Parts: sequence; C-alpha cells; structure tokens
Amino acid sequence: QVQLVESGGGLVQPGGSLRLSCVASGVTVSNFLMGWFRQAPGKQREWVATIHPGGTKIHADSVKGRFTISRDNAKNTVVLQMNSLKPEDTAVYYCASKLQGRVSYDYWGQGTQVTVSS
Repeated sequence: QVQLVESGGGLVQPGGSLRLSCVASGVTVSNFLMGWFRQAPGKQREWVATIHPGGTKIHADSVKGRFTISRDNAKNTVVLQMNSLKPEDTAVYYCASKLQGRVSYDYWGQGTQVTVSS
C-alpha cells in the first residue's frame, strides 16, 4: 500500500521560508517521479516542481529561484524548500508520485496547508 504523508506547512510572513517534507511508504522515491503540486482556494491544482529518478529537477516558472525540490533516498523523503514566500503562494501543497512514462500521477498525499500572510 502506497502512502505519501506531507508535513511542514504553516503560517509564515511574506519573505519567510518553509520546508515541506513528503515521507513515502510503499514506493521508493528514487525510482519514481516525485512531484509537488498546490491548490489555492477557488483555483485549479497547479504543478510546482518535479524530481526525476535520475535526479533532474524541474520547477514551475512561478517558483523558480525561490523553491527547490530535493530527495533524501535514505529517508525515502522528498523535500520542497520554499524561500522568499509571497501571499500568492498560499495554498494546500500536495506530494505525488508516478512511474516514469505514465501520463498522470498515481499516488497523492493528503496535503499540507501553507499560508503566507502578515
């Protein structure tokens, strides 16, 4: 059974930082594409970043230079380091995984709330 459990969300002031973690069980993060998505109230879910099994990292233009996706194989965890946060980054952030070559992500976490506000 696959489980992805996110943590690390919270309330932060503009310009602040947060570190989101996604602990995986039932999948080995180094063998899967691991992604972060977010959904703000009233908006569609938005892709944020992906890390490929080979280590290639891709970030959405809206977060490039501020957010960084990484992977800790020993802990079977994917991390999203978020710096210089803006109010428009407020959303529920989700971790997801899929096998390379598949169109859609197969497994999703329950999400963690990130609120950027003064």
